[in-house]
Parts: sequence; structure tokens; C-alpha cells
Amino acid sequence: METWEFGRTVRRWRERVAPEDAGVPVGPRRRAPGLRREELAALAGVSADYLTRLEQGRATAPSAQVVEALARALRLSAPERDLLYRLAGHTVPGPEVVPSRLAPSVRRLLDRLAHTPVVVYDASWNLVLANQPYEALMGTTSHWRGLERNAVWRTLAGPPGRVVHTAREQAEHEARLVADLRLTVLRYPADRALRRLVAALAEATPRFGELWDADVPPPLPGPSRRKIVEHPGAGRMTLDCDTLLDALDDTRITVYTAEPGTEDAARLAVALGAAALVE
Repeated sequence: METWEFGRTVRRWRERVAPEDAGVPVGPRRRAPGLRREELAALAGVSADYLTRLEQGRATAPSAQVVEALARALRLSAPERDLLYRLAGHTVPGPEVVPSRLAPSVRRLLDRLAHTPVVVYDASWNLVLANQPYEALMGTTSHWRGLERNAVWRTLAGPPGRVVHTAREQAEHEARLVADLRLTVLRYPADRALRRLVAALAEATPRFGELWDADVPPPLPGPSRRKIVEHPGAGRMTLDCDTLLDALDDTRITVYTAEPGTEDAARLAVALGAAALVE
């Protein structure tokens, strides 16, 4: 495996991605072709220093998770993604591994929602994508590393987020997430990364083990698909929260909207507009 060839390939593909296609704001004085290193690093959820070492061949063992994140951020085609895996010394993931890719057709759909908060998780509840409106609403995700990128860990052991739950709602949400992860393990019994995730979650918080071993089925989702969000600049708002399942790639796409003409819609616009001004 030519590690330098891996880095050179990543750099070549990085320079061909138009920033606006990746949702990166472009200033009037921009000179660099394609994405900057720090921009690709943020999109892939790795540090800019690590990406620099990868491109220069000083880091020679990127994990499969890093390769997948880079392929997704670079918007690679299926053959290009497979090539990147092989250049990194990994076997191309098969059907026995939890997929975390986004099909080009799904990517085009998400591009049409460029002004709507959208977040995507794989079947392990690892973050796949969070667009800029989502980060404006819920907070930045680019600094998340390791378990921080997993929604189960953040729900059970992470710092409080901006979604407001009662104690009962929080407990039910935790139970549903862990139950869904158990079903994922049944669908992908050969996925070693998934088994490592379960072990890490069990070590991180006793609550996970309690829910994992529980005999009582988790509560069913209520009829309401609404969430209360406490935004530091726009205040409290109640939003519709719809999760769509991409059955082919086993990903969850969650979209946040507000009914037009309501105070919630006005607050959401303030939250998204304030972030745009910062950018």
C-alpha cells in the first residue's frame, strides 16, 4: 500500500470540490482551488493537523471510519470510495458492515434542503452529516471526536444539548435509542466496529448497560413528532422533527421545520439568520 499515494489522492480530490457544493461559505478574496485542508477536516470530523499528516504521508494508518468520512466529505463516487479504501489498506466494506455512506441521489436531496436543519446518522447512531442550518440550530459538530459523534453516548453521558425533555421524555428517548442499537447489532453481527462501540458505551455509562439488558420493551414513539429547542440567541421554539429512513444504506435523516407564519417559524429564522451573519 502506497501511503503517499493515499495522501496525494485525497489532496487531488480535495482541490476539485467546489466549496459551495460542500456547503462551505466562500469569501470574495478566496484564492485556493477547491476545499482548504481545514474545511475538509471539519466536514470529515478530523483535525486539520491529522489531515495534513495524512496528505503528506506522515500518518499512514487511517481508520476505516476516517476513510469513510473523507469519502463522504469529498463526495466521491462509489468506485472512487472503494479506491480510497484500498489505498488506505482496508477491505471495501461489504453488506455485513454498518454503512455510513450517502448515495449521490440522497446527497442531491439534502443539497435542496440547504436552508433547512438536517442531520444524518448511520444505523449505529454515529453522525454522518450535519448541515450548516442544523449546526446553527443545535450547535457546532465539527469538533466532535470518537464517542462524541455517537448520539447514544451524547444522550446518556454527554453534555446537555439544546433539545428540552422532561425527565420522563428523556428516559423514554434513552430507552428507544438503546433498543434501536440492539436491533442494529442483530442486523450486523459481524461488524467489529459496532461491537467495539457497544463495549465503549457500556464502559462509559452504567445507564447503557441497564437499558441494554432490560427485558421490558422500550416505549413506542408518541403521536407527536415535535421537539422543543432552547436556542441561546432565538429562545425557545417548538419544531416539527421528521426522521426519514434510507432503507438501502440504513441511515436516518432528520429534518427540523416550523409551521409557516408562526412564532416558532420566526424564532427558527432568527436562529438560522444569526448564524449566517456570523459566517
